[in-house]
Amino acid sequence: MGDRTVLRKDQLEISLHNEQKLIKEGAIIDDNPLDLSKPFRELCEACRKGDLKVCQEKITEGVNINARDPYDYTPLILASLCGHYEVAQLLLESGALCERDTFQGERCLYNALNDRIRNLLLEYDYSKSTDPLQPLAAHVASLLVRDQPKTFDIDVVAGDETLYLHKFILAARSPYFRQKLKVAPETTTWKLPNTIPPQAFGTAIKYLYLGEPPRDLRSGPGTGFTESEVFAGIDKIAKYLEISTLVDSIIDSGDRRLARQRRTIEIMRGRDQLEDWFRENILGNKIVIDTDKANDVQWDHNNPIFADVLLQADELPEDVRPRSTKDTDATGLPIGPVESSGDFKQPQKSTLFPCHRAMLLRSEFFQTMFNSSFREAHMKEHLHVIPLDCSPYVLEVILTFLYTERADFPLDTAVDVLFAADMLFIEKLKAKAAVVISTLGSGNMSQAEAARTRGKDEDEIDIYSIIRAAWMTRVQRLEEFAARYLAYRLEAYVDSPEFAELIEESASRIQGRQETDSIELLDDIRFYLGERFRLRFDDAGIEEMMEETPYGQPGGNNASEDVIEKTTGGIDAIDLAQDKPAHVNGDRLSEPTVANGQPIIRTLDGEIAGDEFTKDAINYQILMEKLDEILERLNLDA
Repeated sequence: MGDRTVLRKDQLEISLHNEQKLIKEGAIIDDNPLDLSKPFRELCEACRKGDLKVCQEKITEGVNINARDPYDYTPLILASLCGHYEVAQLLLESGALCERDTFQGERCLYNALNDRIRNLLLEYDYSKSTDPLQPLAAHVASLLVRDQPKTFDIDVVAGDETLYLHKFILAARSPYFRQKLKVAPETTTWKLPNTIPPQAFGTAIKYLYLGEPPRDLRSGPGTGFTESEVFAGIDKIAKYLEISTLVDSIIDSGDRRLARQRRTIEIMRGRDQLEDWFRENILGNKIVIDTDKANDVQWDHNNPIFADVLLQADELPEDVRPRSTKDTDATGLPIGPVESSGDFKQPQKSTLFPCHRAMLLRSEFFQTMFNSSFREAHMKEHLHVIPLDCSPYVLEVILTFLYTERADFPLDTAVDVLFAADMLFIEKLKAKAAVVISTLGSGNMSQAEAARTRGKDEDEIDIYSIIRAAWMTRVQRLEEFAARYLAYRLEAYVDSPEFAELIEESASRIQGRQETDSIELLDDIRFYLGERFRLRFDDAGIEEMMEETPYGQPGGNNASEDVIEKTTGGIDAIDLAQDKPAHVNGDRLSEPTVANGQPIIRTLDGEIAGDEFTKDAINYQILMEKLDEILERLNLDA
């Protein structure tokens, strides 16, 4: 075993040496550059602690999650080394690299704390998984071969081939096309000179549409162009269309590492170009108008941003501002009759976003709409206005995701984004909303974090609304988060009528429920309640102390249940006679908080406990009994 470890270490050192040599020579780019900035240090510290909330915040801020600290640790290595599965999963979902044939990838796998994390890392190995931007790239590339519904608006003839393209993609990706279409946006046909091999132009177009560069440049029979002529044509048209990286991508396609880096860089560049186009032309041309006039808006199909549909989102009506000073006399008294606040209403506003069907097809909702017999599927003289049941801000988040794969939004709008993504069947955005809620809404679920939120007058989130949203949108991740959130703060919720209603609602969700069937929410809460106190004991080292106690002696393994039973009646580790109750208020004792210079430890029912372990053992029993009492009151059996 020792020889294998030494051999593995030697292999890692050789891998690191070769990698650093290639980086120094400029042959490859450093996937894990050194980052000494404060935000990156904060991300690394959060990965060490398992703080999901801070990790999500730093990712949203744009911190490079693949950078490394002065000790050559990446955030993913730190999360896997410290055993934080949820943090490792978040990093991988956000684009953290774990490639087995790289030094950092091997370190990450080799240092994983357990098999669960190691298997997760293997699932995201580059050879088995896709780049986070791959769904966007795959959709844009698919537009070249998609014929239904019709979304193209320009035909390019190359020899005997005709390519059906999209003006907004050409304008976003190529400065040449942007200039040409700006001068003549009504252009619908463009013919290539016969001197350019059709395969060369086709290769360039596929590259603009975020497709992979070809490895074989041999021209088909009867075309009259040799492989060298095709390559020369690609070089020529790449310069013509100002896509300088195309030729290098073809040359490097035989080297897996270089090809992967080239493709990653190009997809990111393409995404950035689409985002710039989106923000400048779509968000820059949105229209705010009175809702009752939205259907009167007429946009011609020959518009300078090549939009072919308008999406409408309505704002809630707001009260008009109070009367201005012009309506009062010198003393400040109002002039004329005083009208009630209900008489001052601003007209409801709507925001219209000019969009492209080609990108809206990423939503199954729009796919069905545009492939159906509905009126929205048929072209008319002016663009269709399609109303959606969400706020303008939420619609902007959705469109940003469809055009750019970005989805950054605050916690207070995450539930609205979740419902809108569910309505439009955008599963990845639903998952993103669930991640935002479960990370920014809960912190790291540590004992300290739970204690902080248990002590607040108001929670950061409305957990009742979130769990109902999870049920309605069928997001399992969010259901599990809500159950865990409640379990870690159960004493703050268990006595409230709303909590009992939630348990009853969970029971009613099981169709044809039998009397003894389980209640899913209650089962999950019990599970996480056990996890909460088990982790509390683990943190205190109780398990190790019990294992070290000889069998048959107090505190030994066979005495653990006796400890809980005895402590429920209180213990005399503190002399109760020295601290008589000052007075009794209801069922809870009101006593001094300090005795003999030591703080008095109390359980949830006000009894005095000798230590934290005893308190936790009693509190666990109290909370479990309260759950049973709720079932009795609701006449439920689970």
